[in-house]
Order: sequence, then C-alpha cells, then structure tokens
Amino acid sequence: MNAPIEHAAVRAAAASRHTAPADSHGKQNVRCSGCGMRSICLPVDLELPDLDRLDAIVGTRRSVRRGDALYRADDAFQSLYAVRSGSFKTVVVHRDGGEQVTGLFLPGDPLGLDGVCHDAHACDAVALEDSSVCVIPFALFDAFCHDVKPMQRHFYRMMGSAIVRESNLLMVLGTMTAEQRVAAFLLNLSERFRTRGYSPTAFSLRMTREEMGSYLGIKLETVSRMFSKFQKDGLLETQGKSIHLLDLEGLARI
Repeated sequence: MNAPIEHAAVRAAAASRHTAPADSHGKQNVRCSGCGMRSICLPVDLELPDLDRLDAIVGTRRSVRRGDALYRADDAFQSLYAVRSGSFKTVVVHRDGGEQVTGLFLPGDPLGLDGVCHDAHACDAVALEDSSVCVIPFALFDAFCHDVKPMQRHFYRMMGSAIVRESNLLMVLGTMTAEQRVAAFLLNLSERFRTRGYSPTAFSLRMTREEMGSYLGIKLETVSRMFSKFQKDGLLETQGKSIHLLDLEGLARI
C-alpha cells in the first residue's frame, strides 16, 4: 500500500473508533459541534447558542449498510440528511428496470434535497459502503433557518451547489469525449477530497466501473479502457478500489 493511501486508511480507522454510542434502533447520538465535517455542513459564523439549538434538532445518526437504501423514490419527504461517514449514490430507476446513477455523495454532503419540491423523494439513495448520516427533521430545520440567517444562507448555498453539480454533469454528458469525462470525474473527486482535509491524490473510490459509466453516460468497457490508458500514460495507479493520481496537471490537459 502506498503511503498516502495508507495514511487515509489510518485516519478513517481512527474516526471509526470515536463514534457515539448507538441506541436500540441502530441510531447514534451526535453533536454538530464536535463533528469533523462541521466546516463543510455549517456556516463558519454560527453562534454558540444557535449551534446548541442545532444540536437539539440533529439528534441522531443513522447507519446504512452497503447496498441498502437510505430512502427510495416516492418515499414521503420528512428529513434531510448529512453524510457523516462513507458514501452514497443516487439512482433513478427507468420504466424498463434499468438504473441511472445521478449523483455521488461524500462526507459532508447533503442528501434528500430532491424531496423538498414535491414532498416526496425523486430518486433512491443507496450506500456504496457501510455509511452513516445525520438525520435532520426538515420541519424543525426550516424553522431554524427562518430564525438563524447564517444557516439560511448556507442552506441556499447548498441548494445552489446541487444545481451547479447537475449543470456541470449536463455539460460533461453533452460536450466531452469519454476520455475527458473520466478525467473530469477524477479531478472533481480530487478537489472534493481536498476540501475535506483528505489527500487529493490518493483515495478510495467505492463506485464500481459500471456505476461510474452510468453516471458519466459511457459503457463499462469504455471506463475500463480509459483507466488502462491513464495508467499506461502515467497519470494514475489503481489497486482495487484505491486510486492514486500521479499527474493532476496531465489529467486537466485532457
């Protein structure tokens, strides 16, 4: 195992040892004030009394096993979720039973925004690995945002970011070659891990090549061919789910 990947694994293991105790329903008490993802989930100017009030709203953490759904399309919308550990994909199921991957969510990312519009979820949210989320009852959170303007602005920014991600995906699907799509996907992941304090060049990707192809609108064989090409060109190394980006500038030039 190369050193950056090993260090990331050590950090993940350490984080898993410092989880809150679970209740009888598999949920865990959690405090936003002590969370490592606080800088991503919350505005920096949130006052301590408001943070205490938010702690009372976000009272539990829910664990979701790999392959299980956090929610399904058409489920009633009641809560937002913040990914605390692990990762999720969102999926739309077509009438013929085929699946389209529409998103990848990492620690600190909000899940469930799709339910705000029609009070029902528009897609499935499925854990790509054993994961956990903070449960945020929307009615209470909405009232909190009404009272606390920094949180309201932060929530608007989260919704805006979701719109930007969808717009960027449309650009990727509509204008880029398969090679450019895979490179852009890896560079986006690199930046997302960097903002979370992890290595931007060595990380574990829980998506399968098939899921990645579904997300990027290309075939499984094409994704595998692009990874082989990038490895041959010295742009990256792979070992199972572990990816080591060797040349970020080279990927950006594609």
